[in-house]
Amino acid sequence: MIFNNREDIIQLTAAWTGERLPDGRPKVPQRVLRALKSMTLEEVWKPIFMKGYESQFEGRLQTLHADMKLVGRAVTCAFMPTRPDLEKVAREIGEKQGFKGNFNQWVIDNLYEDDVVVADMYDKIYKGTFVGGNLTKAIETKTKNGGAVIWGGVRDVEQMKERKHTQVYFRGIDPTPIREFVMTGYNTPTRIGKAICMPGDVVFGAGGGVLFIPAHLAEEVVDGAAKTHVKDDFGFDMIAANVWTTAQIDRPWTYDMLSRLIDWIQTDERGAAYRDLDWSAELEASKKGITDPSATML
Repeated sequence: MIFNNREDIIQLTAAWTGERLPDGRPKVPQRVLRALKSMTLEEVWKPIFMKGYESQFEGRLQTLHADMKLVGRAVTCAFMPTRPDLEKVAREIGEKQGFKGNFNQWVIDNLYEDDVVVADMYDKIYKGTFVGGNLTKAIETKTKNGGAVIWGGVRDVEQMKERKHTQVYFRGIDPTPIREFVMTGYNTPTRIGKAICMPGDVVFGAGGGVLFIPAHLAEEVVDGAAKTHVKDDFGFDMIAANVWTTAQIDRPWTYDMLSRLIDWIQTDERGAAYRDLDWSAELEASKKGITDPSATML
């Protein structure tokens, strides 16, 4: 079992070459986290999917607060039903690392700002309530704008809802306290339903679904999502003016279409926020008749 081992975390996230948190997780910059808060699920999903990351989204979750996005850096943990010998080993490992309290408290006590707990409670709801009022308050205090994604249960929901800046995704509600579980991984690869999350992934929660963005792709995803957004803005104008058809918009964009978009970005005030984007790869691809990397997929 691996419990928050810095060397192992670095090895698992070797594709990340930037700054790291004290525990070894990738420290995706706050500017990237802030940019993601203004983006939609579909905009963010597309660049990841096109690179082959097809098991990053899970939508079968409830939310603590309606219409509140969750964006932050993943702290992962995985659990199994307890058995005496396994629990004895897990607790001995934790004691050597200075962890106190119950397994879920080990994780919450060591959070940083902008962290999001990602906990696989193996869909345990009865006696699988990973957080309640007290631990949600602890998450709010430590992470400021973070939260949790729990493939399991929660309790004390009325108290939890008082934490106005903390979003929690979960499978179900039960009044029972958490019991009869053992941690088998802490900041290791973790499964949430049909999605996989690595330590330091960017958690993007929108509506009833959560997308896990690989840390090394996060900045590229932001740029890709911004390109999708501005293309939509410009495309809507072209459709409204009967300049282009929806069929043209939904196909790979030609060199002339991309050139008109870039001119619009430079001259229209709505394009001001997108003037630093680099379109050279898309322009070059369109010249060669290659599918525009930022074109609509379906």
